[in-house]
Amino acid sequence: MSDESVPDQLSNLRKVPLFAELSDDVLNHVLERATEFEAADGHVLVQRNHPGAGLFIIEEGTVTVELPDKKIGLGPGEFFGELALLSEGATHSARVCAAGPVRCLALARDDFDDLLDSQPRLAIAMLKTLARRLAGTTSR
Repeated sequence: MSDESVPDQLSNLRKVPLFAELSDDVLNHVLERATEFEAADGHVLVQRNHPGAGLFIIEEGTVTVELPDKKIGLGPGEFFGELALLSEGATHSARVCAAGPVRCLALARDDFDDLLDSQPRLAIAMLKTLARRLAGTTSR
C-alpha cells in the first residue's frame, strides 16, 4: 500500500460509497488484501472480452469506460471490473483506459469473493451501484 498511515487509508477507503457502511475491521481486511498501483495516461486497465481477474477501485484520477455504443468517465471512489467477477467464466463488457494519471486499488477475484461471502452489506451496496449504472445506460 502507499506511505499513508492506516487511519488515512481507512478514511480514504470510507469515502468510497461501496465501502462507506463497513466496519473498520472489514476495511482493514480490504486494505490487507488490496494492491495499490498507478497507471499512466492511456494505459489499458481492462480489455473487453478478456476474463476478469479483479475489482478496481479508483483512488485518484479518472478512467474512461469504452462500451460498444458510448464512453463513460469514472472518478475517485468509483469501481470497475466487478461484472466479470460476479459470474463464473464471464468476460469484461468494456475496455477501461486511464484518462490521465490514475491510482487504483485492486482486489483479486478470490479476495473479492471472500469479501462478498463475509460482508453481505458490500454485495447490497454493489448491487445498488450496478442498478444505478444500468438505469443510466438504458434510459434514453
